[in-house]
Parts: sequence; C-alpha cells; structure tokens
Amino acid sequence: MIKITQKKDCCGCEACRQVCPRQCITMASDAEGFLYPVVDSSKCVDCGMCEKVCPVISKGDARRPIKAFAAKHGDEQVRMGSSSGGAFTAIAKSVIARQGVVIGAAFDSHWGVEHRCADTIDGITSFRGSKYVQSRIGDAFLSVRRELDAGKEVLFSGTPCQVSGLKKFLRKDYPGLLTVEVTCHGAPSPMVWQGYLSSVSKGRKIESVVFRDKSSGWRRYNVKISFEDGERTICTFFEKNLFMQGFLRNIYLRPSCYACPAKSGKSGSDIALADFWGIEKVNQHIDDDKGVSLAMAYTQKGLKAIEEVGLSLVEADFDEACRLNPAIEHSVDEPECRSRFFLDYELNGFSAVERTLRKMRKPLLRRILGKMARIIGIRS
Repeated sequence: MIKITQKKDCCGCEACRQVCPRQCITMASDAEGFLYPVVDSSKCVDCGMCEKVCPVISKGDARRPIKAFAAKHGDEQVRMGSSSGGAFTAIAKSVIARQGVVIGAAFDSHWGVEHRCADTIDGITSFRGSKYVQSRIGDAFLSVRRELDAGKEVLFSGTPCQVSGLKKFLRKDYPGLLTVEVTCHGAPSPMVWQGYLSSVSKGRKIESVVFRDKSSGWRRYNVKISFEDGERTICTFFEKNLFMQGFLRNIYLRPSCYACPAKSGKSGSDIALADFWGIEKVNQHIDDDKGVSLAMAYTQKGLKAIEEVGLSLVEADFDEACRLNPAIEHSVDEPECRSRFFLDYELNGFSAVERTLRKMRKPLLRRILGKMARIIGIRS
C-alpha cells in the first residue's frame, strides 16, 4: 500500500491509481491544489503494485543523450505557434502519418491542463506550446497500453516524472512506443493558476491562453490571454506577469519538484525536448529569435525519430546546452517563504503572490545597497 508521509515523495503522476487491480486508489487535492493518492484500505490487498510503479520510490539511473541537436521546424508558422523550435510538432506529425496516436497535454474548458489522445494532425495542435501548470494525467497510461496492445504506434509526451511513471506502469518495453519528455522547471499549483485567471478575467469568459506568445520575440515572450467579449486582451512580458514571476521564483511548485526524481535522463524517455536558451552564443547563424529547440536523443529509437522527420538539425554540445538551460539536469531550490505563501493564499487568494514577491525583493535590494555602500566606502 502506498503511503505518502511527506508531500515531496509524490510527483502526482497517477501511475499508482491506474495500476491498482482493485481500483482502491483515488486522487484528492490538498490545500495547495496538488493531487495525491488516497487508498481505501478496506479494498486494498497489499499486492504492492502501487509501490512498484512509483517513480519516486523506484528512481531510474541518470543517463546522457546519444546525441543532442539544435532543431528548427521548416514551417515558420508552426514554429511561431510552438514554445521553441517546433520539434515536437514534426515528430508528432510523423506518428500520425503512420496511423499512430499521440497523447499529450492540452487546456481543458476551464483552462486547466489535462492529458488527451489525438489521432489527427488537427488534434495535436492543442498539445503544442507550454502550459505552466501541472496536468491531470487521468487514464492516459491506460490509454497508452490499450493502444499499444491494439498494435498502434503511440507517442506519449509529458514531464520527466510523468514519462517515468508511464514507463514503470507499462512494466515492459513496447517497440511501438515513443516517449518524449519536456524539460520542466517545475509544476505550479493548479489552484494558484485558477486564482490568477479569476483575478484577471473578473468574470469575463476566456477565449484563449498563450503562455509563450512570440510577437515580441522568442526570448522576450509574452503571456497572452484573450476574452470572448473581444474588448481587451492581456499581453504582458513574462518577467512582468505576476503568475510567471511567482512560478519562476519557485514559490508554488509541487514539493517533489524541489528534488525531481526524473531529471538527468532518469525518466527513461527516448527523447527530451527543451528550449535551446543561449543559442545566440553558440550558433548565431541559426538564431532568428523565433525559437530553437534543443532535441536530445537518449535511445536509438529517439535518434531515428529526430533525424527522419525533416527538422533542420545542427549537432550540439550537450554539456554546453545544459549550462545554458540547467533545468535539464538540476532541480530548483525551495524558497524559505513557500509555506508562508500558502498560508497567506488560503486567507487572501491570489493577492498573496504580489505580497510574497515584494518581501522576496527586499533582501535582494538590501544586498545590492550593501554592496554599493561597500564599494563607495572603499573608493572614498
């Protein structure tokens, strides 16, 4: 029987729930808005399957990719609608072209995020682009197994911990399965995300959400929210957007994200995709500020998938790419203010984000002023 005594020991992949033969595990949201397994002990037969598939209990080994590439899709419109270089779309389209199935993360009707299944080109467009909130896996792992057992080729895309959970859930290798992990800074609270949407929508119905709008460039992307009334569109530079500020300062990430069990290739994925941040320092010839993917092949299957889908590829130095995008291998630090933030949020809602950020800036300002005072003192 799986028992979560510390919140950091569960990444929310739902592998335990889906593998349970007695269906005695449900997922319940905690006070921070994250889902955790709850076991009905009256039905549990202590088969131990839930523990065997847990990616936190059974961590994989760290791996390095066979090859890494700077990658760009040939269709500029696809690239502009993607988070980085459009590599995922090219790989997913090739699977669809072979009558396969793609399972990935998409917005639901309330702008939360859930995993869905698609078997058409139009269907995979909703999987394109970043969603900075933890997705609900639902029965996606069961769907993957069902499609594979039916002889279908399947591409599964998710965060490293979700890919790890799927691989352990399946318990065997499937030649028809291609797994693609998306490099993850961390999974923000769905509750805080909904609080943000409520604070900006003010009752209006949201028409679209784009976390990575590139109208002002890939590096200086905007968060863009449009409303059905057409009166006003919120479009803010990501470093000025309150939700993104809190996310990037690691205030409301899932506890397991501060010690991710699946980074550094531990997920067992065939491919890892990331933004190739700093490409302008590495190869100015392919940088046009419209997005470049870092595509990393961890298996021969993954390498073949990257090389045969028509992407523009330039081989890259993996160590240099990791230095420019440390989230590939390293978890973020948990801020000291995290627990205080959620107490404030419980009482005051999303306004707690701005107060927490303001408090976090004060020590930084004091350090800057102190350094300036020392410099002035030395020079005088």
